[in-house]
Amino acid sequence: MSIFRRPDYESEITRFITQLKQQKPTLESEQRQGRELLWDKTPDRGTWQAYRAAEVPQKPYVYQTEAK
Repeated sequence: MSIFRRPDYESEITRFITQLKQQKPTLESEQRQGRELLWDKTPDRGTWQAYRAAEVPQKPYVYQTEAK
């Protein structure tokens, strides 16, 4: 061990998260369940193909008004 080594620094946030995980050991699994509920979804290919088929091609200049 070096004589210049300092004690390991632990921020208040790190201590808070460590303490929270000790108090509530199911926290990480609950977070994963919430992520699965909102984000980790398998795409429905039929719906995706219908969405792509319904797209309207964009004009070269979007803000140009139609000539009357």
